[in-house]
Amino acid sequence: MKKLLNTLFVTTPDTYLSLDGENIVIRREENILGRYPLHNLEAVCTFGYAGVSPALMGSCAERSIGLTFMTRNGRFLARVTGESRGNVVLRKEQYRISDAERRSALVARNFILGKIYNAKWILERATRDYALRLDIPRIKKVSAALSESMNLVHSVEDLDILRGVEGSAAVQYNSVFDDLILQQKEDFFFHGRNKRPPLDNVNALLSFAYTLLSNDVRSALESVGLDAYVGFLHRDRPGRASLALDMMEELRGVYADRFVLSLINKKLINSKGFYRKENGAVIMDDDTRKQVIKGWQERKQEKIIHPYLNEKISWGLVPYSQALLLARYIRGDLDEYPPFLWK
Repeated sequence: MKKLLNTLFVTTPDTYLSLDGENIVIRREENILGRYPLHNLEAVCTFGYAGVSPALMGSCAERSIGLTFMTRNGRFLARVTGESRGNVVLRKEQYRISDAERRSALVARNFILGKIYNAKWILERATRDYALRLDIPRIKKVSAALSESMNLVHSVEDLDILRGVEGSAAVQYNSVFDDLILQQKEDFFFHGRNKRPPLDNVNALLSFAYTLLSNDVRSALESVGLDAYVGFLHRDRPGRASLALDMMEELRGVYADRFVLSLINKKLINSKGFYRKENGAVIMDDDTRKQVIKGWQERKQEKIIHPYLNEKISWGLVPYSQALLLARYIRGDLDEYPPFLWK
């Protein structure tokens, strides 16, 4: 269990949630794992639950405490709320911001600021950890260019200009991404991003990791009552989870790229798990895909200190912490959305 921003996350599998007076009680078989006062909670998010008592569900509904159910792997199942006034206010303000391009840009630039900052520190950490194996001046030059891009982002109030700065920073980062692949270089290399379809092993891994991350972020946004399909940087398109793509930007490098690099550099996968189709697309076989998913779930259990909240949480809760912070910003509880800045 983890209480974060007045939201209780129940991550222990096979738990039963019930009501005892004014408290939520969490049990696993005959053991009580925790007891939390309801008056301190705004929401409860449970992963892989065994059940919830009708009394607790009713009490949460009466108090407007959102009760969200996820699978053990983090896929959104359902969200139970009482009167919907809270979600209506939140979503209406989200739609207002999305409809106003300048307001959208003011939110979106923090997503991009987080993305560029994290890309810079991925490179900086690599130069520290592998100083004898990397072309340090080359990577430092890109790192400096990313710092310049961050300075530009701070003052941007136009979405097209913001996309231009983000695109330029992405080109810089991608130009040295191949340098970070330290093992199995003959089979795993990166000469640029290609995705529809992926044309090499690394791009196949990146595309799959981004899909996993997108699913996690979309579930996190739904759990706090935001509309994952109405974004700020990514504009409306039928069937596209635009807000999830927005929030993914700041997490893409530090969450997904580093995961892919670890799979390759630790030799947890190899080239035998990939094959090329007639159209040139590179596909993972079933065993490799299962290995990647297993590694993804293990990575989500690793602990970090959240840079803004200064609390110890698992990587798997990072999308949820950011979704909560975004919801608080949209409600007016925060002056600005704080992006996830890893170092």
